[in-house]
Amino acid sequence: MAQSGNNGTPLLDELEKGPWPSFVTQIKEQAAKNAMCKDLLALLERSYREKVGHWKHGGIVGVLGYGGGVIGRYNDLPEEYPHIAHFHTMRVNMPSGWFYTSASLRTICDIWERHGSGLTNMHGSTGDIILLGTTTDQLEPAFRELTEAGFDLGGSGSAVRTPSCCVGPARCEWACYDTLHLTNDLTHTFQDELHRPAFPYKFKFKCSGCPNDCVAAIARADMSIIGTWRDDIKIDQAEVRAAAQAGLDIHRDVCARCPTQCMEWDGNTLAIDDANCVKCMHCINAMPKALAPGDDRGATILLGSKAPIVQGAQLSAVLVPFVKLEPPYRELKDLVQRIWDFWCENGKNRERVGELVQRVGLGNFLEAIGVEPLPEMLAYPRDNPYVFYEEYLEAEGDEGAAEPAAQ
Repeated sequence: MAQSGNNGTPLLDELEKGPWPSFVTQIKEQAAKNAMCKDLLALLERSYREKVGHWKHGGIVGVLGYGGGVIGRYNDLPEEYPHIAHFHTMRVNMPSGWFYTSASLRTICDIWERHGSGLTNMHGSTGDIILLGTTTDQLEPAFRELTEAGFDLGGSGSAVRTPSCCVGPARCEWACYDTLHLTNDLTHTFQDELHRPAFPYKFKFKCSGCPNDCVAAIARADMSIIGTWRDDIKIDQAEVRAAAQAGLDIHRDVCARCPTQCMEWDGNTLAIDDANCVKCMHCINAMPKALAPGDDRGATILLGSKAPIVQGAQLSAVLVPFVKLEPPYRELKDLVQRIWDFWCENGKNRERVGELVQRVGLGNFLEAIGVEPLPEMLAYPRDNPYVFYEEYLEAEGDEGAAEPAAQ
């Protein structure tokens, strides 16, 4: 077996050079007391040397009653690296906004040192706590201790993935709804869909409290819930003037950079044409003391973003321009159920919701889920300037009046 550390991992040692912390250093620290980590270093060094990956994904592995939450990992050289013949990953559902006490973090780490490699990823791209590396026989004991400590597994596979959110009203003055409460509510409401994969593919909720979108929902979530407001931006003219006196070029750095050019500054008063404001947050970020979101707050619901897998990368598009998000969130949950019903009936294997909308057409999709089309749903204007009409006969009578119908 290859030896790790010192002269045994010259290629990995290169990753410890430079000013930044290295995962190699952390694995070496854990390898001093965990045989899995020692084998892991040796196998990784071998992969770097041979330029071949030695990991196999897959295998039906999990905990009793759950269809997700555990990602099977095996290496293809189990005789040479026996301690990582199995190296399964567990996804643990994180608290909303990633708030922890030091006691809860120590509890998680202690559990994982008893039942796994001791290596964690805080957090994975899904948002979950990622516990890296354990054997099949340790999955149930680790799961039992996690649940006794108040933690649950997160989503994996063709299921609802663990909902995630920004810190919202806990630490951010721009939050337009309670991201923490909504995320917790969605997690509990859709437990069955989270733990027992039954969808064509994955479905992600990500909740951002304002259009700054600090969890990058618009780029990653099948349903992006972005806080916004529908009344006027609040302006403190005295603070605007103070910003100008402090050296901010309001015309150049604020008004000229407004995407809809809806702002004017005459040197004394800032005017905003709120009817044309697209809530991009640039002006508020530039002058946080002078400007703030309005008081009539809620969220915009967007649908369809994803990374490139079957098709290319895709950003979310507006589905509901504005909704008041207040418990018990019945309007939102009813919409989600209608989307899922249509997706499960018509979606292809490994087809995300956004890809389904592209395939069947936005008009057909909206009709199926019972949502009226609105101008805000258009990602870009049509490129055909001509509109054609066909005449049709009304159902009543053989000589019904002909009416135009847009195609």
